[in-house]
Parts: sequence; C-alpha cells; structure tokens
Amino acid sequence: MRKLKLQMQITLDGFVAGPNGELDWMNPNMELEDDKLFQYINFLTDSSDTILMGRKMTDGFVNYWTDVAKDPENPWYAFAKKMVDTPKVVFTRTLDESRWPNTVLAKGDLVEEVNKLKNRPGKDLLVYGGAGFVSSLIKNDLIDEYHFFVNPVAIGDGMTIFSELGRYFKLKQTDATPYVCGITVHNYLPDVATKPLSSKAGSAA
Repeated sequence: MRKLKLQMQITLDGFVAGPNGELDWMNPNMELEDDKLFQYINFLTDSSDTILMGRKMTDGFVNYWTDVAKDPENPWYAFAKKMVDTPKVVFTRTLDESRWPNTVLAKGDLVEEVNKLKNRPGKDLLVYGGAGFVSSLIKNDLIDEYHFFVNPVAIGDGMTIFSELGRYFKLKQTDATPYVCGITVHNYLPDVATKPLSSKAGSAA
C-alpha cells in the first residue's frame, strides 16, 4: 500500500499560515540557500507520483508553479516543472469538473477516496495543504508520515492543523535534522491516539 506523506512548513509556535492564510513569514529562498535541505525536498518529491490538495489552495498552488516553470532562469525552475508535471488529485464537494491541467477531482467520502489512492500501484502520495484539508486528513488518521519544516519564526496567531481533533494526538518522532538555513525538519510517524481532550472538545470534533 502506498503511503500518504505530509510535507508542511510550520512556525515555531505551531501555525501553518497567518489568520488570513498569510505566508509572508516564510523565507522563499531559504531552501535554495541550503543544498542539503533542497536535496531533501527533492527526495520527498521524487519518492511520490501524486499530489493531493484541497480545493481552496489549488488555484494558488497551480498558478504559482506554472508561472515559475515558464522561466528557465528561475532557481526553482526544475522543481516547478516537477510540480506542474506531477498528477494532482483535488478534493472538493462543490466542483463538477477540474479547471486545472493535469488534475482530477475527488468528490466522494474522504476516507474512501484516499484509501482508493493508497491501494493503487505506484509511488507514494504527497500532500502540502491547505490547512483545513490537512486537518481533515489528520482527524481521520490518513497520514502515514509527517515531515514538518519548522521555520525559525513565531507569528502569535494563525491557522493550525490540529485544532479540530478533539482528542490527544500522539506522534512518534523518527528524526530531527537542523539545516544551515535555520529550518529544522522534524519527521514523525502516527502513534496511538489517547483519550478525548474534554467532552466539549469531543463534541466539536
């Protein structure tokens, strides 16, 4: 069975975006400043052959990498070509047809759709976001590997991917690698979930 891997940028205080989805806390060139980190990003990409995304982030993701892939002088050009060429599955309940190239829609039950993809032959599956989509994957215990790129910045408020769980959620750390650019990559596997946080939290999950 194929694994579903989460690769996500995150702040020191646990946010994956600002309150309105802002990503200005990320240094867009940080990975390029560190060859070893860039190699690791390529390793994760090359070990996967399908990208999973929520509908809300797809426009920005596809448009951004499509633009970069048009500029051979851009240092992200080769990586952008991978992003454009890799098949994508967009999870949505509102769209009836894909409006993006090289994408298909998944409109059914989240757990069933993801497990269908896991059971197909091929390389692993990779998910980047957005926050709400990733929260649903975590809540349903669908992610097999966590790769958190912890940025050396705190923003105080923003979007998190764990707030909707309504229970303790344990992860087993398998590695932690600091890079010269300042990012530390934390690798985790799912562990056994424990008791609900509270009756109130449980009812909101």
